[in-house]
Amino acid sequence: MSGRQKNLNRLANADLHVLNQHYIINYFLFKDIKWALQKFATGKTLDLGCGNKPYRELFKFPVTEYIGCDIIQSSGNLVDVICPATELKFEDGVFDTVFSTQVIEHVDDHRKMLAETNRVLKLNGKAIFTIPFSWELHEEPYDFFRFSKYGIEYLFKKYGFEIVQIQSNGGKWAAIFQLFLNTLFSARKYGTLRSKFIKHFFITFRFIYFYNKFAVWLDKKYFDDILTLNYLVVAKKING
Repeated sequence: MSGRQKNLNRLANADLHVLNQHYIINYFLFKDIKWALQKFATGKTLDLGCGNKPYRELFKFPVTEYIGCDIIQSSGNLVDVICPATELKFEDGVFDTVFSTQVIEHVDDHRKMLAETNRVLKLNGKAIFTIPFSWELHEEPYDFFRFSKYGIEYLFKKYGFEIVQIQSNGGKWAAIFQLFLNTLFSARKYGTLRSKFIKHFFITFRFIYFYNKFAVWLDKKYFDDILTLNYLVVAKKING
């Protein structure tokens, strides 16, 4: 894993922009992260795979200390402790909360990551993770896994956790509309002249605004999480 790009440019804040290509996924992801942190995050908290700490403003009381760690330094130089998720540089049982969003799919040994998460948590401490289910390859070649809710439940239970909550970040309509938009925006590099024209239309005439708003409305109106983009899981350490 030492070959990873240093000072990687990552998400810097949790602001929503309706004209953004990733508005749909971020709408549901940010909403659920905010809810989970407000409800479950307490005490000394580790942001595991923190990058540029885009959610740092959400860590308020009863969170008393906030530390970010990552395998490399981020573009904003905000990583406090540099270490892999499989070899955390912390003593046993020092954290009340471990938060990790869109990270576990990039860890080649995700089982060791969960074992380390358990190790650094206090008994009854909470792990708050977001985990992708449907997404294109990204940060290649360090993109190893996708997880169903049943796989998530199995892994967390195996490594000493009790599941408190697993919820989908949006349903099938959000996934379909977002993945189509991702495909369309990749046309600049790979697509035909026609697909490039459609992409130009989306941006120039701001059709993307109505597309994104309609996708969110449709997903809420006819919610079905047989397909989703991500899962949010809250798990409590019960042994380890």
